Amino acid sequence: MLDLVIFGAWAEFAIRWLHVVTAIAWIGSSFYFIALDLGLRKSPSLAPGAHGEEWQVHGGGFYHIQKYLVAPDKMPDHLIWHKWQSYSTWLSGFVLLALIYYVGAEFYLIDVNVADLAVWQAIAISLASLGLGWVIYDLLCKSRFGEDNTRLMILLFVLLVIMAWGYTQVFTGRAALLHLGAFTATIMSANVFFIIIPNQKIVVEDLKAGRTPDPKYGKIAKQRSTHNNYLTLPVIFLMLSNHYPLAFASEFNWLIAALVFLMGVTIRHFFNTLHMGGGYKWWTWAATTVLFLTIIMLSTLGQPRAAEEEDLAALPASVARFVEDPHFEDAYWAVVGHCSMCHAEDPVWPGLYWAPKGIILETEAQVARAAQTIYLQSGISHAMPPRSSVQMADEARAEIARWYRSATGS
Repeated sequence: MLDLVIFGAWAEFAIRWLHVVTAIAWIGSSFYFIALDLGLRKSPSLAPGAHGEEWQVHGGGFYHIQKYLVAPDKMPDHLIWHKWQSYSTWLSGFVLLALIYYVGAEFYLIDVNVADLAVWQAIAISLASLGLGWVIYDLLCKSRFGEDNTRLMILLFVLLVIMAWGYTQVFTGRAALLHLGAFTATIMSANVFFIIIPNQKIVVEDLKAGRTPDPKYGKIAKQRSTHNNYLTLPVIFLMLSNHYPLAFASEFNWLIAALVFLMGVTIRHFFNTLHMGGGYKWWTWAATTVLFLTIIMLSTLGQPRAAEEEDLAALPASVARFVEDPHFEDAYWAVVGHCSMCHAEDPVWPGLYWAPKGIILETEAQVARAAQTIYLQSGISHAMPPRSSVQMADEARAEIARWYRSATGS
């Protein structure tokens, strides 16, 4: 039966696929051009106005690349712009954010034990934070602090740590780290859309008009591009973190995120220094290892916030309908009987120390909030529970499917 939730699941898969593909293209071009820029060499044979050159070999051929620090004397006949990778990555990521965290806000975005928000309030905070982050960052870059790159990067790190802590005060741990990644990715993509490409267009228009381009536009674009380079690896970690409860469900998840940004700096510093001809800075990997071991330690320290039993009468209507459905009792016991040994505050399954994906299915409210996930994983597919560990009879799966369809009217 192809109901709406199945189309929604496949839409999410397709958009996630698109997001990954475009992100690979954006990250690949970003890393390539930074490495190329750092590896440029002076040569007596450089064309007038050229800053440096590099010879590369790939795919059976040789490439001779020259960079103009400002611009060539005249506009080239053929010019390739690298911008759509960034735009497509951000747009597909935002659609994915809306599909998972806005449509599924009551399960993935809101934690009533952290902040008892209405759906519209949580979404409003999410949207406002993404836009506000770019405004603050852009103002910092354009202020007197932006004249010193080291000082600016420190201020940016402080901003990211504040946002990491702030997100954990209003959202679920999973949503907090994901939003920090979206916050950072918004800054990166906005750098391309509002600064880098417009500055390059000003240079192009000057060339077409026969004017000498102002070198400040290239300098500003280079600064923003460098920021993007150092932020890329932490963003990838944060986007993957929703699959690992040890990262997002820890009491110190905001501090883990802060250390991840430092790891991004140490790793990129190694490669950027190498591309610049500065040799192998092995100390950066030692620093990265120490940071990662600290993250592992933080993930197991402290006690997670004890979840309070939710008042069923206080559940929002979109969740309460699953509890009130006449098929709920049968479905609830099917879930508890087959899933709660793993999806529990204290799992009893050997070798499990936390609930997979951080999803706990013990109380009626928890099962109701996870209704769609349960339906997809156990009602219409055999993904959960794993057949190698727990056998769920077809009748139990049918009860879950019947419950979900009855409650949603599908």
